[in-house]
Amino acid sequence: MDTTISSKTMLRELLSRHYEEAFAAKAAGELIAWSTSIAPQELLETMDIKVVYPENHAAVIGARKDAQAFLDNAESNGYSTDLCSYARVNMGYTRLKESVAGNIPMPDFIFCCSNICSTAIKWYENLARDMRIPMILIDTPFNHTDEIPEHSVKYIRGQFENAIRQLEGITGRKFDRDRFRDVMKISTETARWWKKATALAVAKPSPFNGFDLFNYMAVIVCMRGKHEGLDLFKLWAEELQGKIDRGEGPWRDQKEKYRIMWDGIACWPHLSDTAKILRKNGINMVTSTYPDSWTIVYDNDDLDAMARAYSANYANRNLNYGINKVVQIVKDFSLDGIIYHSNRSCKLMDFRQYEVQRQVQKQTGTVSVIFDGDQTDPRAFSLAQYETRIEALMEMMEQRKKERLSGQ
Repeated sequence: MDTTISSKTMLRELLSRHYEEAFAAKAAGELIAWSTSIAPQELLETMDIKVVYPENHAAVIGARKDAQAFLDNAESNGYSTDLCSYARVNMGYTRLKESVAGNIPMPDFIFCCSNICSTAIKWYENLARDMRIPMILIDTPFNHTDEIPEHSVKYIRGQFENAIRQLEGITGRKFDRDRFRDVMKISTETARWWKKATALAVAKPSPFNGFDLFNYMAVIVCMRGKHEGLDLFKLWAEELQGKIDRGEGPWRDQKEKYRIMWDGIACWPHLSDTAKILRKNGINMVTSTYPDSWTIVYDNDDLDAMARAYSANYANRNLNYGINKVVQIVKDFSLDGIIYHSNRSCKLMDFRQYEVQRQVQKQTGTVSVIFDGDQTDPRAFSLAQYETRIEALMEMMEQRKKERLSGQ
């Protein structure tokens, strides 16, 4: 690991190399897969297949304010504005194939895991149909019970084995079980270090501005099974621990006055505005519900444990689990408040958000606000509404601090 550079520099270099290597592989006639963000990448890494993640790419397109042309193209081809904007941006990209935010090579097959949402299945089915390429699906049943049932574990493990056979058919190569064990070990270790780094925000003040989570998240998506990803998170954790030891907070010119959680994906087209308004008021987003989604940890060589881990994603768990998870986050990170992003694209999370908010406030007393927005569609966000919500949150957090100090 090269510790002569910062983790932010390493982050930029790794992401740049990720796309360069994918294009080089495509030019050399190698297979390219498009995959959902929390899929069992261990299978693809074992086969040395270059993988590109449309969600990562759509997020970058949104952040570079280039989403509208792709949204328009998808909508003109019959896709409703009520559909996930990541899907619409990606479907539009398959036709336009050019973005100022950077391009990705077109896939030779599709790799889909349903643990992020059921929309992903239809999105990826349409990609496979339109481009006339194979699709491998890992179906993870939604966990209606608090614990992941054993019959689901067996079902998912069976799909892992079937996916291996499908990959052998697509590549014409035998699956290397010894390499698979090595990749599983790296993936688990990388996830552990990701968890260690993001958990350091429990310190007061937090050593980082939580919006950094959204940047580093790109690597936990695309390099969880690579040594480079492991090296990045080790370096980041080392840097953050150094800041804690020196008593440094998230900003050089601003103190951390309030600590909050952000629930939901970032508003990529309005990332700067949403972050600046928080910083201006000393509000630090120290965590979110998302880091644990990529903390996919399991015992090496244990396919049942791996199946259970991929089914345990926050979005694939029931309401009770979600409430308990946020309650624990409030306690662990000493939160003053919560911002819930009612993301038009993410219906699964939106529909239960109000009940999560109600139960978390009832159990912890933590104040919160909900604002309307979207992960990549700029039309669904109002800066004025966002500012009003943040002002209301500040007033409630300040009042609650006064009440605690007075012993009420």
